[in-house]
Amino acid sequence: MNQKLVESLVQAIESLPQDDYIFFQQKLTDRSIQKKEGVCGGQARIRNTRIPVWTIISLQNQGASEGEILENYPTLTPFDLMVVQDYYTHNAEEINEILSQEEDQLDG
Repeated sequence: MNQKLVESLVQAIESLPQDDYIFFQQKLTDRSIQKKEGVCGGQARIRNTRIPVWTIISLQNQGASEGEILENYPTLTPFDLMVVQDYYTHNAEEINEILSQEEDQLDG
């Protein structure tokens, strides 16, 4: 990790005017969930991973805590889980449909 670069980025972000800071946060959030044909069946996934959003939502629905999820998926961060929740809030119908299909497959 390049600590000097990270520190410079943090300083630059901290110096943004409020409107630009909000815009930055939204862009970072938007880019943290990706869809790409051929990766996870084209379903929404967490930034450059093969972890679909619906998997995390399913685990949360089953009662998994943030700590348990982060322990089982060490490449994820608390920010990733926040972004997953934000995505789900705005795309619940999409994710619920996938969860329903997955449940149907398990039921056979």
